[in-house]
Amino acid sequence: MAPAASSRHVTRACSRRAFLSATGAALVLPSIIPSRLLGADSPANQITVGFIGTGGHGVDWNLPRYLKRKDARVVMVCDVDGLRMRKTKDMVNAYYDNEDCAMSRDFRDVLARNDIDAVMISTPDHWHTLISVMAARAGKDVQCEKPTLTIDEGKVLTRTIRKLKRVFQTSTEDRSVPVYHRMAELVRNGRIGKLQRIEVILPRQPTGAGDPTPQPVPEDFDYDMWLGPAPFAPYTKERCHWNFRWIWDYSGGIICDWGTHLFDTAQWANDTELSGPVEIEGTGTHWEGGLYDTVKDYDVTYRYANGVVMTCKPGNPSIKLVGTDGWVGNRGWRGELEASSTDILNSKIGPNEIHLYTNPDGEHADFLDCVKTRKDPYFPVEIGHRVATVCHLANIAIKVGRKLKWDPEKEHFLNDPGANAYLSRPMRKPWHLEG
Repeated sequence: MAPAASSRHVTRACSRRAFLSATGAALVLPSIIPSRLLGADSPANQITVGFIGTGGHGVDWNLPRYLKRKDARVVMVCDVDGLRMRKTKDMVNAYYDNEDCAMSRDFRDVLARNDIDAVMISTPDHWHTLISVMAARAGKDVQCEKPTLTIDEGKVLTRTIRKLKRVFQTSTEDRSVPVYHRMAELVRNGRIGKLQRIEVILPRQPTGAGDPTPQPVPEDFDYDMWLGPAPFAPYTKERCHWNFRWIWDYSGGIICDWGTHLFDTAQWANDTELSGPVEIEGTGTHWEGGLYDTVKDYDVTYRYANGVVMTCKPGNPSIKLVGTDGWVGNRGWRGELEASSTDILNSKIGPNEIHLYTNPDGEHADFLDCVKTRKDPYFPVEIGHRVATVCHLANIAIKVGRKLKWDPEKEHFLNDPGANAYLSRPMRKPWHLEG
């Protein structure tokens, strides 16, 4: 997309220093659809995309889906790991048969480009919200991997996206996966009667405690930028890339990694996707004696204001929704839909019943379509924040070791300063988040 032709974006080129000092500034951006987005899929009409994070999921899952879209063009890649970044740049150039793809180790170089319309963020969790907020303030629409790092971060992200009228897609495929969409629609349309109980099973975290022994930082790796807003810690190979998920400074462990998937189906079916539970209690253990320190074993119970009780335990990932007149669910990730009767299993959703919005082409296609229409994607910012909150509530309940009362409207714990202390985390200077 040529910047001179755009009336949708009001952006400014910012230096890295300017980004650091102005993350609290808000840009007022119009939401006019540029005419060049509405024509044929020529290069002049394509949505230009910058990739921030080129690890396994970013390259193996997100990149191919963007490259195959005729209405999008990847023009820049960014990663603190120079080897991964260069490999991704070569992949993009090979696909387009040119040498046009730019690269940088600093995501602010992506955000400073006025000719980039949207970003795909595939970084570790502790960077998700900060980069998303800065991207929105730089005039970009955002697709970002789940989840947030804290509940308060999710609140800032939601306010920022809505204030600036950006398109934001919480990046998971679940709402386009037929089995999860189908079970949510069946429940919402009363096929199992009144929903009473939801049983969620998430996987167990991979075994091993991680080696905390400090090691030399690889020459082609910007470790300080990888840490970013997280507390300083000595480099070790098992701290970074895939295994960051099991370290509290960067993620919320298996509950956040997988819960954002199956809890979303639960919230969708329960019609609480813009709210949440009112009570949480849980027991569990944490990894000890090594590098990893997130939850190891867990048994969590949520209660909703509508009387629904949801449980969460480890095992084979699955979900079961039980009502007064039957149940629906599946066993295993994307497992075949099961129900208590063939009548429920084969039930047709009528034209005047509830039809939950989805996009069979998936999260990336849905996001790009919404960049053009300015409508909300199927997993918009508020819903992504709310399901991440459900994950965080489980971790907090296990940490404090007591039953917690949660106010989903005010988004804080009732009469529990100790639990409320976990709603946010400090950021390492000079990084900060305001809004």
